[in-house]
Amino acid sequence: MTTQTPKKKHIEFDLTQFSGDQEAEMAQMYADTLKDFKEGSIVAGSVLEIRGNEVLVDIGYKSEGIISGHEFDDLSSVSIGDELSVLLDQIEDESGMVVLSKEKADELIRWNAVVAKYEQGSVTKGTVKSRVRGGLIVDVDGVEAFLPGSQIDVTPVRNPDSYLGQTYDFKVIKMSSERKNIILSRRELLEEQLASKKRELMATIEVGQRRAGKVKNITDFGVFVDLVGLDGLLHITDMSWGRIKHPSEMVTVGQDLEVVILDIDHDRERVSLGLKQATPNPWDNIEGRYPPGSRLRGKVVNLVPYGAFVELERGVEGLVHVSELSWTKRIARASDILELGQEVDVVVLNINSESQKIALGIRQTEDNPWDTVQERYPVGSRVKGNVQNFTSYGAFVELEDGIDGMIHISDMSWTRKINHPSELLEKSQEVEAVVLEVDPSNNRIGLGLKQAQDDPWSSIMSRYEVGQIVKGSVTKVASFGAFVEVEEGVDGLVHISQLSDEHVEKVKDVINVGDDIEARILRIDRSERRIGLSIKAASIPDDEFDAQKEELLEGLRPGEDMVDLAGAFDEALGGLSSEEWRPGESSDDKADEKAEDKADEKE
Repeated sequence: MTTQTPKKKHIEFDLTQFSGDQEAEMAQMYADTLKDFKEGSIVAGSVLEIRGNEVLVDIGYKSEGIISGHEFDDLSSVSIGDELSVLLDQIEDESGMVVLSKEKADELIRWNAVVAKYEQGSVTKGTVKSRVRGGLIVDVDGVEAFLPGSQIDVTPVRNPDSYLGQTYDFKVIKMSSERKNIILSRRELLEEQLASKKRELMATIEVGQRRAGKVKNITDFGVFVDLVGLDGLLHITDMSWGRIKHPSEMVTVGQDLEVVILDIDHDRERVSLGLKQATPNPWDNIEGRYPPGSRLRGKVVNLVPYGAFVELERGVEGLVHVSELSWTKRIARASDILELGQEVDVVVLNINSESQKIALGIRQTEDNPWDTVQERYPVGSRVKGNVQNFTSYGAFVELEDGIDGMIHISDMSWTRKINHPSELLEKSQEVEAVVLEVDPSNNRIGLGLKQAQDDPWSSIMSRYEVGQIVKGSVTKVASFGAFVEVEEGVDGLVHISQLSDEHVEKVKDVINVGDDIEARILRIDRSERRIGLSIKAASIPDDEFDAQKEELLEGLRPGEDMVDLAGAFDEALGGLSSEEWRPGESSDDKADEKAEDKADEKE
């Protein structure tokens, strides 16, 4: 069936039937009618015809206008004769047709309605439609407005998509009629609301109050909590009675908390908060729960150079000083024997509840081996052990695990003067010694190395006598004489005056280290551990020696030009270090010169 297009009625005016004045008036009215049709204006129109996807509209102009069908939400609902508000987009196109737009008319109508309803600074409600670069698009009464990302919320927005489809109140911060755009802010409204709540909060908040809040931000030193209108600082030290390394161990952003108001600065509008204060203090009645002497089990939570902190319960820690780690071992650092997280048994030594300090001991969980050391190592008993360490004054010998005894250098040899224990001993060497002293209070055991051996001088009189002929080897030559080893560890001195019947200028002229000689004993002094020898007396018959003994000894007594025997030993032993004089070793020129210089000074 063919649809007939209704014919538009054109009114023909025959101006000749009017008078002159009437003719001029009608011409002016026609011209004024044409002037009302301006491009960009909204005019009323009536649907004349629907042609496929186009709608023919009569706006009372000399020609009809056409509107594309896609500008209608539902083209099938449009009927001939429907009245429409349309925008005159173009008075005539190339075909002489009027170009109309229903969409543009609707947009302009909505814009004008928004402009009439709102102004800059007013509050409007809108729905978030979509996300664009830099912000969100909000539908305000059918008009699209822009919400910058910085104006979405008072805090940085990490997920803008979560706002899509949500309806909020917004503040109009800018309107441009020329560009027909609107810029909104939700943040300004929220800030105004927060400022109002902040004033209300500061007027009612008090120290000691408990308040609900939400974790807003986490830092290394604490947590900022939103108290609904005011941010408070929850310092890390006020988060837990126990030890925490970072606030994130306890809370997360967005978490609800109940905090206690610790301090308020009204001038700076700052509030200090506490979380641990909302729970009982574990240090209350601490002496009752952990009396001194009680044995407990805890976990190592911190290691420092001077000891280890052990957690007894959440919020309660005690210090085990390095000196309280072992009865027997010298521990330089707690980390040498303990690890973080290790569970250990401890004994409470003392408690200071005011300063919240507990002294703990680990060694007290075991018997002190020094308490019974006198029973295991009585004075006079013989012991064996390995040399562990040297000092300048002695050597430490391990008797058992953690128990050492010390051999002083004066108790190392009956016959030698020892300046350093390394001259006689080596590390890890096994030695046998005698217990000389036991001092449990100071953890000390004194040992003697020489006491485990026979003193060759104690029976010297049974082996030697004055006038006896002995043989030996020269071990040391000095300006005043020569030392001769008559047996292992026992030396005698041949004074320069006893080397020969002839006058001797220098000892080295007649005798040298290593020479084997034969000499007669002139004197024995067991208390001073000295033997005086004479080479020239060895050639004298025994019966004549008895007659000349006093004369020979006269040469060894103090005189104007003579060094006595005791002085000679003193010069030899005092003027030379043990490095310079060791039995059986040759002396060097430097040691000889030193001994000669000392002898010359005394003479």
